Amino acid sequence: MNLMVSAIGQGLLWGLLGLGLYISFRILNITDMTVEGTFPLGAVISVTLISHGFNPLLATLIAFLGGMFAGLITGLLYTKGKIPPILAGILVMTAIYSINLRIMGRSNISLLGCKTLFSNKFLLRLPKYFDNVFLGLTVMVVITTIVILFLQTDYGQAFIATGDNPKMAKSLGIKTDNTIIAGLMGSNGLVAVCGALIAQSNGYADINMGLGTIVIALASIIIGEVAFGELTLNQRLVAVTLGSILYRLIILCVLQLGFSTNDLNLLSSIVLAICMMIPRFDKLFKIKKTILRSVKSSE
Repeated sequence: MNLMVSAIGQGLLWGLLGLGLYISFRILNITDMTVEGTFPLGAVISVTLISHGFNPLLATLIAFLGGMFAGLITGLLYTKGKIPPILAGILVMTAIYSINLRIMGRSNISLLGCKTLFSNKFLLRLPKYFDNVFLGLTVMVVITTIVILFLQTDYGQAFIATGDNPKMAKSLGIKTDNTIIAGLMGSNGLVAVCGALIAQSNGYADINMGLGTIVIALASIIIGEVAFGELTLNQRLVAVTLGSILYRLIILCVLQLGFSTNDLNLLSSIVLAICMMIPRFDKLFKIKKTILRSVKSSE
């Protein structure tokens, strides 16, 4: 039971990573590798500030600003520098690695003895692992609601139009470069907050904690889409969080079969690959089913 509650709590906290990537990957239709850098950046900024006596909430907000700045650089390289988005993201991600080392001064920092967002008296009174569930659920409900309301505004509709058809969006007077930059800033800001929350939950920040995060984020998105089928945009935003929880439960089940935690990245890639191929398998199955029906009807 505790393991399941822990998996749900982790799924809710990591859901913010999937939501952040969804903005760039699905809404703006941009493959942004910056998240591999902004996730540990958020963790490093928040943990370093907290270890120096900063308020945990303030440290998390500063981590959000740090993630937004990284997204700004990627957006400028892409829109103004005309560098392909994947390459722009890789360049920023690589630069962030050195920045993180500069900020920490070493490869990892512990939060032992420091107050975090999880040190709240109310959360400490909850049963084991329920602090992650409560805080994760609260954060995801608030941020998902904000994103849904934002996308219903004129500027939010400009985001959607830019991702659907940039040329058409330009013809409608939308400044697509500014929209893309703002979208990447918001996306990476949310990813940095996720990194800050995960670091505070784990009690430390490590220079390599961003490895494989884009696979985890994609798994949340793809699993949510595959599991719940045809959905509206607002429903898909909610499905990302549910997909993150399902992903954690799947990984938990696989680990219970005897796999090592060292295999997590391998397992994540396999789970994502299978989920991405499910629509293809379903399509082939339907085709075969249609052929069999036509053969039977002809007989």
